[in-house]
Amino acid sequence: MSQTYSQVWDLDVIFPGGSTSSSLDQHLKAIKRDFPALKEKILELDITTDDIDASEWIHCINGFQEISGRISEASAFISCLNAQNARDEQAQLLRGKSTQLLACLQSVQTSLESKITKLTDQAWNRLIDDERLQPISYQLSEIRTLARKKLSAEQEALVSDLSVDGYHAWGQMYNKIVGQIQIPIEENGEVVHLSAGQAANKMDHPDRSVRQKVFKAWEAAWQQEAPILSTVLNHLAGYRLQLYKHRGWDSFLKEPLDDNRMKKETLEVMWSAIEDAKHQLIPYLERKAGLLGVKRLSFSDVYAPLPGDQTSFTYEEAAQFIFEQFKTFHPDMAHFSRKAFEQRWIEAEDRPGKRPGGFCTSFPLKKQTRIFMTFAGTSNNVSTLAHELGHAYHQYVMTDLPLMAQKYAMNVAETASTFAELLVTDAAIKQSQSKETKITLLEEKLQRAVAFFMDIHTRFLFETRFHEARKQGPVSADDLCSLMIDAQKEGFAGILDDYHPHFWASKLHFFNTYVPFYNFPYTFGFLFSMGIYAQALSEGDSFAEKYVQLLRDTGSMTVEDLAMKHLGVDLTQRHFWDHAVQLVLADVEEFLALTES
Repeated sequence: MSQTYSQVWDLDVIFPGGSTSSSLDQHLKAIKRDFPALKEKILELDITTDDIDASEWIHCINGFQEISGRISEASAFISCLNAQNARDEQAQLLRGKSTQLLACLQSVQTSLESKITKLTDQAWNRLIDDERLQPISYQLSEIRTLARKKLSAEQEALVSDLSVDGYHAWGQMYNKIVGQIQIPIEENGEVVHLSAGQAANKMDHPDRSVRQKVFKAWEAAWQQEAPILSTVLNHLAGYRLQLYKHRGWDSFLKEPLDDNRMKKETLEVMWSAIEDAKHQLIPYLERKAGLLGVKRLSFSDVYAPLPGDQTSFTYEEAAQFIFEQFKTFHPDMAHFSRKAFEQRWIEAEDRPGKRPGGFCTSFPLKKQTRIFMTFAGTSNNVSTLAHELGHAYHQYVMTDLPLMAQKYAMNVAETASTFAELLVTDAAIKQSQSKETKITLLEEKLQRAVAFFMDIHTRFLFETRFHEARKQGPVSADDLCSLMIDAQKEGFAGILDDYHPHFWASKLHFFNTYVPFYNFPYTFGFLFSMGIYAQALSEGDSFAEKYVQLLRDTGSMTVEDLAMKHLGVDLTQRHFWDHAVQLVLADVEEFLALTES
């Protein structure tokens, strides 16, 4: 008899009591109480001599890592509370408290950065040569380099303090608005009001009339909120642009590129490879339109399932299939994933009030992760589970490293998740028992190619052009819609019959105050994982441990150095990207051949 897994996660093992947890309250108060002592210790560090006391510096650096971990623990928990119930007002208040603590942490980091930048090169080299700091020497050098490009410590501290009720508050307002959105849909003769997450799940309904009805109501709901959401988006971008101007940064891409430890040349060459090849997806999209019985795809058809074979999975069947495929690559990956299901690290229940989308977050003190999604039994849901478990495994193989060395960028985070997804998707295609099932699975895989080559490119184009326009002043809701439609037409190569003008309002990523340009790292991760996957197939079992070592290095070097060290490739040149793009597009020919009749 197969094991049954709960679809509701266990948060009580972290802090019992949910949003009214007394242990969480004590945890937050203790952090707030400990900040002044740490900051005072940092301010007392001697920078007047080359003969520094390394022990005092190491004590402060370790103290900073320790309090960072405690804040991460609380912030991850509060994010989970807000995701599982978007109407939990107490959880929303807690989000405000965690934002304040993050601002305090930023203030402490600014003080540490100020001290680090004022050390002479001789003193600095003596410090990072200390064997106790060797595991985080890269991260400390990175902090020193980036800090020298910011404002003075006093000004950066003021920025951090003001951002709590300014910058981050606008992002929180977006979350509150989304949590209250009700989308009316008629079902079985009755009008039901769906949350944004529930409505989003119906966007890939097999019945086109249902998709169109939901999409029409979806677009109308975001249009109604567009005036206030455009205000929010303008303030977020305006804040960033002003901060960048005062720091002397000449590009709004500097922060996201620095955050992703990535060169501008790498980003440009990646997009150029995609722009030159994305037209190869057009025959697939035209064939899909034919299979759906329409001349041209509508926006709501892009991620729709094909008619015919619509295999449904139970949660347990999905789990077992994932275990089996992970085991073929690395038994440790399968063992870890089974543990995640058994210990209730996954929130997958389909119920009202949950926020849309999925994510994986980590708890550094408990050395655990939590996965959030909504499982409806589709093969896409199985892929999402594998994707998020890839994130979780990435964190798992790094848990013994110092906290600073665990801080990997979003682009390489998406590499691990997409690699895990590929393992499961390709196995499902190979093991499919019928032509119809194989076509369905291939089509879902090609949907992801469309997502990363066209949809994500659209978002990048929109966000780039919006920031350029915002330099001249606030951009109206109507103009945001125009920018969005223009970006969608270019991103999707003009293949669609209609577009989603209020996509900018519906997409959480545009409103994230911690990750500007929450788009291109996805495409990077997708293609980088293809290169890794190709090498895994060619090398067989011997590659599994190499993969683990690659993941462990993701927090300790640039992506260019990571690729050169573990794959022997230069990411600033077209060859790697062209090869990865063609690996993805190879599925188009097979899909066209299978659907010829």
